[in-house]
Amino acid sequence: MNIHEYQAKEVLAKFGVPVPAGFAALTVEEAVAAAGKLPGPLYVVKAQIHAGGRGKGKFTELPADAKGGVRLARSADDVRAAATDMLGNTLVTIQTGPHGKQVNRLYVTDGVDIAKEFYLAMLVDRASGRIALVVSTEGGMDIEAVAHDTPEKIETLTIDPATGIMPHHGRAVAAVLGLTGDLAKQCENVVAKLYAAFIGTDASQMEINPLAVTDDGRLLVLDAKVGFDPNALYRHPDLVELRDLTEEDPAEVEASKYDLAFIKLDGTIGCLVNGAGLAMATMDIIKLNGAEPANFLDVGGGADKEKVTNAFKLILKDPAVKGILVNIFGGIMRCDIIAEGIIAAAKEVNLSVPLVVRLEGTNVELGKQILADSGLPIISGDNLGDAAAKIVAAVKKAA
Repeated sequence: MNIHEYQAKEVLAKFGVPVPAGFAALTVEEAVAAAGKLPGPLYVVKAQIHAGGRGKGKFTELPADAKGGVRLARSADDVRAAATDMLGNTLVTIQTGPHGKQVNRLYVTDGVDIAKEFYLAMLVDRASGRIALVVSTEGGMDIEAVAHDTPEKIETLTIDPATGIMPHHGRAVAAVLGLTGDLAKQCENVVAKLYAAFIGTDASQMEINPLAVTDDGRLLVLDAKVGFDPNALYRHPDLVELRDLTEEDPAEVEASKYDLAFIKLDGTIGCLVNGAGLAMATMDIIKLNGAEPANFLDVGGGADKEKVTNAFKLILKDPAVKGILVNIFGGIMRCDIIAEGIIAAAKEVNLSVPLVVRLEGTNVELGKQILADSGLPIISGDNLGDAAAKIVAAVKKAA
């Protein structure tokens, strides 16, 4: 689960991480009032969307030469003008895709004079099974471009879970960034508190870009992108309250209500699969046969008839879907139960697109028989390759 920058900074501040003062705003007047609470004379007005690259982004409703979603303001009038430009308009960045995201809220922060900018991220490194620190002197830039063009400017340090964060981790980060003296001590403190926040919130990532040295010798977190492990949110009801459903795909929001792992894609063949690895393989084999998957959908190992029905409804809400491939391996999940769910769903939603089903595993023969006796135009796949070829052919024939 992702949250907005202003929410991320509020969370980090609770753990003692140094951040500039700032206030969220939903209206132009609230933005102006927020500036009035800050010392000034420099303010920063930031569009709040779940995407990076805001400063270089463009608003579709404004002239091409208009400024992006992060603007400096030197007066209340400047804040008002920036807020008027941003609120309610669509910001397109390198991470939003061409459709962009509508800006519904702003963050007005105290401006600071920046001497240096760094990049610091904390994330879960699956390869080592540790929390990793990703550090670079190239703060404020597109880190993906840095990784591609100058990978030597990025250092990765890992933290042993047996010891947790230690003073030497902070000193190592300071050394990478070239910080000495008091700034090195501040760096050690910031790294320790970021780690405490990471562990304390069950975060999956914390990206600080930039981590800045100010002209008066302070180390501040000027921007923060934070995401949390969704499987741990039951331990953090306070964090769940920070979820902004307007920033998420409506289909994915609905899927979460039924405990379905769903991601909308751009293809025409809907996929209903049990198991993330099998779902990935299913999407791959659809592409291998010359088509594109419309979604990733994992119903999980313990799905029942109701869950399968809801999954079907979710897939068919996408007008781009021209066919559905069901690929089920019945281990914990019995194939006969899946077959009954498929039939119930097909009848309830008045299925009007080709449907190919491949079943394997527990009670597979009974499941196939149930499908065959249903009287519905369900195409059976003998194996995954056969099923993929059949759904692609059926969609092309129906086009």
